Amino acid sequence: MPRDKLKVIMKPLSSEMKAIESVINRNMSIVQPPLDSMLRCSMAGGKKLRPALIVLIGRLFKSNRRRTHILAAAIEVLHSATLIHDDLIDDSSLRRGHRTLNATWSPGATVLAGDYLLARSVSLIAGLNEPRLLSILAEVLHTMSQGEIRYHYSAECKREKAVYFRSIEAKTAALFSAAARMTGVLAGRSRREMDILGLFGREFGIAYQVVDDILDITEAESRLGKPSGSDLAQGTITLPVICHIERGNDDKLINKILSGRGTVGDTRKIIRLIRKSGAIADALQEAGLHARKAKRALSKLPAGTANESLRELIDYIIARKH
Repeated sequence: MPRDKLKVIMKPLSSEMKAIESVINRNMSIVQPPLDSMLRCSMAGGKKLRPALIVLIGRLFKSNRRRTHILAAAIEVLHSATLIHDDLIDDSSLRRGHRTLNATWSPGATVLAGDYLLARSVSLIAGLNEPRLLSILAEVLHTMSQGEIRYHYSAECKREKAVYFRSIEAKTAALFSAAARMTGVLAGRSRREMDILGLFGREFGIAYQVVDDILDITEAESRLGKPSGSDLAQGTITLPVICHIERGNDDKLINKILSGRGTVGDTRKIIRLIRKSGAIADALQEAGLHARKAKRALSKLPAGTANESLRELIDYIIARKH
């Protein structure tokens, strides 16, 4: 089972993951209530894939563990900040089965909470005293912000695959890529190896997001921690929807939902149609393509247990279920 597979992969990393959690907790301990409890709740759960990738890449190059743990904590805090802002932009009320901050607080307070986590992330990275890390951080923050603005406010046709992939590369894959490159910086790797790490992270992130978008269609609400088809209901067109349309299916119902006139019943109906149309298999094929590219990148890096675990993580994200 995919969940069991993740446990097997993560078990040898448990002591390092606990150390990363300790770094995060120390940074949260200085926050004043009630912000501290709300932020801890918003950061709870999740698969912790970004810290796991950083730990494994650190092991791959035998880099300093304490510094690697600080970097992993910073990236996880940054990821949590982006989720808070995303939930506000998308007006999402649930994540991982819990109420989001914006479902409880005012928009202004929610923005400040996300900004606070962003600031803590920058502070942690700055404390590593490596200018190249800050350069990569600035680059990824620009990429992610620009990607979000472009998706929501440009006149691009969001039913085109090129637009979809450009969006997830900016919003999801860029952070995986940056995390991998930053770990290479800490390990003192060459520019060539840094480029390979960046490519690995990018392809891993794309595959991960495509599967995440598939699960939004295929999984039950009890597993997702949010309503099935919530992306489409919020006006976000993902790859399974695009593949469904590309197969020549009528998109009138999709248009109705995107216009805000759709009902819960309409969303359930289109989910059933997408599941039956072959669109899920098409999207999985795309995810598999990027997973194979990620593995090819790994083949150019040092072999060993850490490399094998990274390959297993790739297999997990393709086969996973929430």
